[in-house]
Amino acid sequence: MKFITKYKLSIIGIIVGAIGGYLYYYFVGCTSGNCAITSNPINSGLYGAMMGGLLVSMFQKDKTIKQ
Repeated sequence: MKFITKYKLSIIGIIVGAIGGYLYYYFVGCTSGNCAITSNPINSGLYGAMMGGLLVSMFQKDKTIKQ
């Protein structure tokens, strides 16, 4: 439970990014099938999750005490 409360913002970013990646696949996609990311919904969702997690983690403050 501590893990979830500590990384709550990153987890939300990953979920929103995965949904965004899937929506990009669904509405834009790749008609030819030659696109590496957007030709498969799993690849698109994983890429979106990674980008969402990285984007949100940039704004998360580190709570470690430096001495």
